[in-house]
Amino acid sequence: QVQLVESGGGSVQAGESLRLSCAASGYTFSGRCAKWFRQAPGKEREEVASIDSDGVARYVDSVKGRCTISQDSAKNTLHLKMNSLKPEDSATYYCAAGILTRCVYGMSYWGKGTLVTISP
Repeated sequence: QVQLVESGGGSVQAGESLRLSCAASGYTFSGRCAKWFRQAPGKEREEVASIDSDGVARYVDSVKGRCTISQDSAKNTLHLKMNSLKPEDSATYYCAAGILTRCVYGMSYWGKGTLVTISP
């Protein structure tokens, strides 16, 4: 059974930073596509960042230059470093993992999310 568990969320002031983590069991991030999504109340789920098996990362325009997605093979953990946080970044952040090397298909596994709240 695959399990993804997010951590690192919390409440911080605008301009501060957070580092989200996603630990996997029964699954190996290495060689596969993984993504971070977020969903704020009243809004649709949004893809924030993705990373493929070659380490190629992509980001939604609103976080470019402020966020970095990475994968730690040794710890089998996915990370999302977020800097210069803004109130509009407030959302529940979800880790998602695929079964293929590319990020052109849907995700197969999802975590339950970690809440990020940014105050003005």
